[in-house]
Amino acid sequence: MKREEIEAVASDYIKTIGKEPPHEIKKFARRLRDNTEKYVKLKYRRLVVVSGGDEKKQGFISGYITYHYLLELSRLRGGKKLKLLYMYHDEYEEARIRKETFRQFMKMARKKLQNIERNIDVYEKSDRYLGTSYDVLILDLTNDLRPNDIGKLVEIVNGGGLIIFLTPDLEKWDRWMTAFKQKLVVPGFNEPRHIFIRWFKETILDSDSTYVYDAEKDQLVKKFYVQRVKGEEKKSEVVREKGLKEKHIFDERLYSLALTEDQQKVLEVMEELLGKMKKKKVLVITSNRGRGKSSVLGIGVIALANHMSQFKHKVRILVTAPEITNVQSLFDLAYLSAKSIGLNVKLLKKGGMIIEIQGQNFSIEYWEPINIPKIKGDVVVVDEASGISVPLLLKILKTHKRLIFSATIHGYEGAGRGFSVRFLGSLRKDPNVELSTCEMKTPIRYGEGDPIEKWLYRALLLDAEPTDLSDDDLTKIKNQELEYVYLDPAELFKKENEELLRQLFGIFVLAHYRNQPDDLAMMADAPHHMIRAVMIKGTNKIVCSLQIAVEGGLDSQTVDTLLRGNKIQGNIIPDRIIKHLRIWEMGWLRGYRIVRIATHPEVQNLGIGSFALERLYEEARQKSFDWIGSGFGANYSLLNFWIKNKFIPVHISPDKNPISGEYTVIVIRPINHIAEKITREGQIYLRKKIVKGMRDVYKEMEQDLALLILNSIEKMEIEIPKLHPIDVDRLWIYVYGPMTYEAISDVFLDLAIYYFLGDMEKLVELNNEEKIILLAKVLQGKDWSEMSKMLRRRRIDLMLILKDIAKRMLNSYYNKNLESSVGYHI
Repeated sequence: MKREEIEAVASDYIKTIGKEPPHEIKKFARRLRDNTEKYVKLKYRRLVVVSGGDEKKQGFISGYITYHYLLELSRLRGGKKLKLLYMYHDEYEEARIRKETFRQFMKMARKKLQNIERNIDVYEKSDRYLGTSYDVLILDLTNDLRPNDIGKLVEIVNGGGLIIFLTPDLEKWDRWMTAFKQKLVVPGFNEPRHIFIRWFKETILDSDSTYVYDAEKDQLVKKFYVQRVKGEEKKSEVVREKGLKEKHIFDERLYSLALTEDQQKVLEVMEELLGKMKKKKVLVITSNRGRGKSSVLGIGVIALANHMSQFKHKVRILVTAPEITNVQSLFDLAYLSAKSIGLNVKLLKKGGMIIEIQGQNFSIEYWEPINIPKIKGDVVVVDEASGISVPLLLKILKTHKRLIFSATIHGYEGAGRGFSVRFLGSLRKDPNVELSTCEMKTPIRYGEGDPIEKWLYRALLLDAEPTDLSDDDLTKIKNQELEYVYLDPAELFKKENEELLRQLFGIFVLAHYRNQPDDLAMMADAPHHMIRAVMIKGTNKIVCSLQIAVEGGLDSQTVDTLLRGNKIQGNIIPDRIIKHLRIWEMGWLRGYRIVRIATHPEVQNLGIGSFALERLYEEARQKSFDWIGSGFGANYSLLNFWIKNKFIPVHISPDKNPISGEYTVIVIRPINHIAEKITREGQIYLRKKIVKGMRDVYKEMEQDLALLILNSIEKMEIEIPKLHPIDVDRLWIYVYGPMTYEAISDVFLDLAIYYFLGDMEKLVELNNEEKIILLAKVLQGKDWSEMSKMLRRRRIDLMLILKDIAKRMLNSYYNKNLESSVGYHI
């Protein structure tokens, strides 16, 4: 339908039903209105699910409920400006009708609601609302339910606010083919499992924090009820210290912007970043969502910049996060803070997002995480650090002296428990770090005990954690009393197995730096994904979680499509091998891709992960699969784990992930002869790709990672470079005379390429440090000062080591020594 037709349909319906709305909806609207004052005082949010009915009726009901709620809220707030947000999918006609009916109803009511800011937008733009605040949120979930959208948007609603979900009839919703489910369908698996929505719906029905209104039958089928704890109203109020410490460094006006005692404490601890630098100064801030971390960071960066610019000509503060959207509230508060103390600042934007605040003597700049180690800054602020890999966080730490890391412990942005266990653990052990920590507990946007927060955390498993292990459990693990188990998603996502599900997912949360709600739904509904676990025998305790995807078994037409650069859903490993190695047979073979594997953090490095992989290999072999494999962002220890378990690297991405700073590596453990041949071809080409790409594509690759890959794969059978006699003599004068490395780098490059492609100690034996020097200087072309800093060696020592390597190569490859004849005769 055209826009004009949709507008006419909505208008006609409102005129018809608006004269006399159903009695039950009028009664329900009154109930919501009458209870609003109580929940505003508690700062508790409420959720209404409008299920069933046609699109016009759902649009009308959502508008009717919103109108009566806002009338009461406006009265309670004394006419203060209120905000509502309506999100929908504009590619569906029925969604456009729902939206238009809602819009026209609210437009009709605008005379009585003149202080309302109305926003209607599509889910594709949901990132722009992170960090914002609204009083009413309407989510049209009829055509799609993407868990990430729920995780992002529900949390933007203020305490006392209202959330409305528009859904299909609850009886039919479980098997509703949403857009998210459709994307999980892959060749050979044509129907998703229909599990996650059932789980999601049951958490709603099981919660005291929700109303469910059946629009088809016009009746309230579930009522909202909260058992208030005595004294909870007082506890939910935002608390702020009455005064400051007697001595403080930051401008007192900035402290007055803090809304809670937690925020003031953070500002006071941020003062500790100033002063004499005996060690690196690091502040770590942790909290759940909605506690005001980003806001206080915005105040704090202005406080730091304002103070430091009194003693430094130009102060540069670097800000980073997994996504630029994560730091918009930080920049907003920084701008307001600067204005509040009379600083003249200018905003720079890109694509509608703030990327820099410029002051007279300072700048506050956003950069992608991968770039931070390369840029000099006086202070580095890493917001949502739990969404960035630990290796990259350690690089950022290594390259700067004053740093602030903020991490969400439970939330959409990432799993902060992994951050706190691994990264914070490293900080505490580092003798060169002066560490301060702050945990923010008081919610700002809503009250403590808010029932919607409790429901959301349960529905999306935002606070899932591994089980506690007893001494008896640890003894059994050491004795390898373990069992490899199959877990059926349909059974796992049931209330009676919720504790097991939380254990399984909690291990993933701790181990992987970016867990999002979509991952949970994919585990539930993706038809080609399976769940495996390692349990302690005689218990229900999970110590290792695995998520597996079946890939391959493609027909010739699909393989041809991939060879021509097209894409298909799933099949990550066949896709990469076909596209880069151009081998037809890889598409025909079938295998298990290990999507994720993680071990309980208390019992890592005890062989549990290896036990799981060996059992998975046996399962795949018994089921006549051809290979098992995985793809992951590679660091040394992680890749070493896979190599130790007989997995062979066959492909590496040409660029780094901008958030993790890691190259993606594909590893395979072949099961049959054809898979072995493909793996052999893959590793040979990978060796050539890495060695010859070192001066360009892989210039930033860590040398120990490159050597690990090269040492784990087959060497190429090639001949020693046939250098021209002039080049051999140039090499001689470099080794035994005054010639510099720069004068013979072209010759040395040929020798280094040969060494790493084919020699690798066959004729010339080098220790690990010598290999790193040869690789970094000759293949990657790093300058002497960078190498000196990286290897903690004097420049002259590096030059002498490289010259000694050349001496051994000259002797072994070309039989030349100090006594050899020199010069070239034409």
